[in-house]
Amino acid sequence: MITEPKANLKRYLDTVREALLWKLDGVGERDLRLPRTPTGTNLLGIVRHVANVEIGYFGPTFGRAWPEPDHPLVVDDADYDADPQADWWVPAEVSAAEVVAFYRQVMTFSDATIADLPLEATGSVPWWSDGEVTLHQVVTHVIVDLARHAGHADILREAIDGAAGLRVDVSNLPDGVDWPAYVARLRLVAEQFPAG
Repeated sequence: MITEPKANLKRYLDTVREALLWKLDGVGERDLRLPRTPTGTNLLGIVRHVANVEIGYFGPTFGRAWPEPDHPLVVDDADYDADPQADWWVPAEVSAAEVVAFYRQVMTFSDATIADLPLEATGSVPWWSDGEVTLHQVVTHVIVDLARHAGHADILREAIDGAAGLRVDVSNLPDGVDWPAYVARLRLVAEQFPAG
């Protein structure tokens, strides 16, 4: 059991990162990029988004510069001005493997900030109305944000090929469930109510 607060936060951060990345395993480039919602959400875009989120929160917030500002997956203010969804999709010339490698580089960068600073270290988030924060607040915020996006990825991946759960080796789903029968039962309950 991990009782040291920073180590505990880091463990949760790593768990949600890996949960998100395994949702890409074994999925082809087309399916990783295909918009799956009316707002265009796609698996690869989620990973690019969270990578840029981590750069922002663990970099400039604490006066630390991302070492590769010209990296093709980094989104800056000019990119957002041209396309407010710039970090939610990946250009065709960038492979899924490159996106994963980029996110792993970002993780190393973020982890260095977490390792180098105490949880009480202060920083400033310019896009927040009350921008003064501590590292503890930022790590917690990023865990919540990543968990939300990992949940999006859970649903998208299940819709692609039925892969579901927390990890490849631990699904967190009950064994022996007749899923088609379960879904049919839920459908019967829902259909008792009018549409719309």
